[in-house]
This record gives sequence, structure tokens and C-alpha cells, in this order.
Amino acid sequence: MTVELICVGTELLMGNIVNTNAAFMAERCAVLGLDCFYQTVVGDNEERLSETIKQAVGRSDIVILSGGLGPTEDDLTKETAAKVMGKDLVMDEKAWKHITSYFEKRGLELTENNRKQALVPAGSMVLYNKNGTAPGIIMEDEKCRIILLPGPPIELKYLWQEKVEEYLKSLSGDVLVSEMVKICGSGESKVETVLKDLIDAQSNPTIATYAKTGEVDVRVTAKGNDEKECKKLLKPVVKEIKKRFGSKIFTTDENVTLEMAVMQILNENKMTLTTAESITGGMIASRLINVPGASDVIKVGFVTYSNKAKRKYLGVKRSTLDKFGAVSEQCAKEMAKGGAAAAKSDVCVAITGIAGPGGETADKEIGLTYIAVSVAGKIKVKEYRFEGSREKIRTTATTSALTLLRHCLLENLTEKTFGE
Repeated sequence: MTVELICVGTELLMGNIVNTNAAFMAERCAVLGLDCFYQTVVGDNEERLSETIKQAVGRSDIVILSGGLGPTEDDLTKETAAKVMGKDLVMDEKAWKHITSYFEKRGLELTENNRKQALVPAGSMVLYNKNGTAPGIIMEDEKCRIILLPGPPIELKYLWQEKVEEYLKSLSGDVLVSEMVKICGSGESKVETVLKDLIDAQSNPTIATYAKTGEVDVRVTAKGNDEKECKKLLKPVVKEIKKRFGSKIFTTDENVTLEMAVMQILNENKMTLTTAESITGGMIASRLINVPGASDVIKVGFVTYSNKAKRKYLGVKRSTLDKFGAVSEQCAKEMAKGGAAAAKSDVCVAITGIAGPGGETADKEIGLTYIAVSVAGKIKVKEYRFEGSREKIRTTATTSALTLLRHCLLENLTEKTFGE
């Protein structure tokens, strides 16, 4: 079954808004086993939008549109799609009641053009929207199905998860079950090389790799008559991937992030953490603090950009800075040691580097970074050479710090186990 995605909005064409909806919907369609061959972005123009919808209806089984369901004159998606499908718009009283209630609860003035959002194509399935005023809509005929979703991501994702995904599943007789294997510490090319024989031989389950900053996700998807059959097909493939990557796999739960995996280790072992950051300026602490329960683990986060701050708060020696510089293995090691001592924490992750532009020297180029982790007094330091923009270097450095932190925690636990 084929699906086509159309994202509506001149602001998308102009680059004023990043089109995250397309990425979200495309990924979810892939999980559901739907083939997506075309994605289109079209502005708020009735003629061009109508042509785009007609073309999509002529070549795809399902057409999903996002955006253009608002109350203003340039919100044309619903009206244009209804016209293409030959359906009149009628008032949906339940939708109108929801809209009036939404405004009343927030103390907002309800204007006449808001009634536009309660008009729906006759005979359509209405998806009521708890996170906004525009309902989603599903229209069907013998040739195609059209799904209309609001543009704001929080509204689109809510309707997708609560209504659309179940509807799309009902269109297929097959059941699809996926398991995500998340790997840190290996690049996409390395992961693909290690799994090449499995990928080349794949049929059911299928294997797909997705590169992210500092990690690689491997999605294994099985198709079967029921969930039990799918899980049976998945088990040996996932087991083989685990065998090949070992401790580099930090989860097989799609909803678990690297920082969540790190926090779980710290929580389970009742260990406290301090961060000491220079190049990343608090990004490591920020990602860890996003995890619920972080207050039980994180004692303090130091952002020490200047040499003076490194000396004052982390106890980095002046002689170390004079001889080796702030971006050095020696400085990173003293930052980790000093951070743990200053906060009296079990663990400290420290990072120093050159994000650029500028700041490089003859022997230290942009991207040079040192990450140190202190666990129970034992310190490990690693040198990295990142590339790209300032933002990319800092983001990649953050993920690398979390990866090294996790590795050192596991190494410490292994030593403790064998030591006992």
C-alpha cells in the first residue's frame, strides 16, 4: 500500500519553519510497512494545491496532508481537498462545541472566522483535537483515502498517535512489529559493514539503519499474521545484532535515549554525577537533566569557559594550563578530578575543546576535544577530532561525552563484579 505526504504552507517553502512533520510521518509510515514514494511541500495557493492533491490521488492509495486547517483565508487545505473529492462542507456541531470551549477556558475572544474550522467534508470521519482547535479529517472513496492533519507538530502528533496510526493499521491485513536497536560508539558505515550479510539476506524481518548524531539506530521489522508471530521472527535477528555489538547497544526500546540509559545506570547504582564543561557550555548537563529523576543523581554542573574559572571551581593547576593549555588531556583530567572533588560526587564527566570558528593554533585545530570521566577516583581521558560547524562540533561532542560516560560506568561495574 502506497502513501504520499503533502505538507502545506508558504512558510515551509520560505524556510521560516523547519518541516519536522514530514520526517515524523515518513518514519511512522515506514514502521507501518507503507511505501512512501513521494513527498511534496506546496504553498497556500488553491490552484497549485489542487493540482498537487489530484496528482497524489492518481498515484497513491493514501494521501496525507498537514497544515492549512486554520481559521484564516489562506488556510485552504480542507476546502481544496473536499473540492477534489467532490464533497460539500457541513457544520460539525461537536467540533464547534469543542472550539468554543477551547476559547472560553483560555479567556480568548471567539471570532466569526473560527466557525470555519468546524466545517467538515460531508460523510468524512472527524478526528477531534484535544491539543488545538482544528480537527483532523479522513475522507474515503473507491479510489483513494485522504487524511488531513493540522500543521502544529504537537497537534499533528497527538492525532497521529491517538487516531491515524490505528486507522492505517486497520487498512492492512498484516501485522507489523518493530524493534529498535540503538548503538553508540560506532559510525553508520561501521554498523552497516558489521551487518552487511544480514542486510543482504533480509526478507522478513527487514533491517534498516538510521544515522543520528553520535549514534546509529537499527530498526528490525517483521510482518506476520499476529504480534506473536512477528516477535518470533524478530527474536533471532535482534539476538544476532546484540551478539555483534555487545555493550555498544544501549537499548532496544525506541523511546529510550542515550541520556536516559546513562541515568538509569547511575540511578540503579545510587551514584551521583557532576558535569564540568567548557566547549559544550552546559549541553551535557542539559541533556541529562531532561531525564525525570535527574535531581537524585546530578549534584552540580560547572560551565568553566575561562582558565580562571577552571582554576577557581575545578582546581585545574596554573602550571597545567601554562604548559599544556586549556585544550589538553592534562586539563581534561584535572577538570574531571576537580569536579568530582568539589561536589563530592561519585562520577564526573569533563570536556574541553575548540568549537571554532577561530581559536585554533598551529598544533591544535578546530574540533580537537578532550573528554575525561572520573568514576570512583579512576579517570579515563580520550582525544577526539570532530568536524563541521560550531553547532555540529558541540552537539557531537555532547553525545560522545555521554557515550564515554556510559562506557566508563559499565567498565567500573564490571570490575566491581569480578573484584567481588
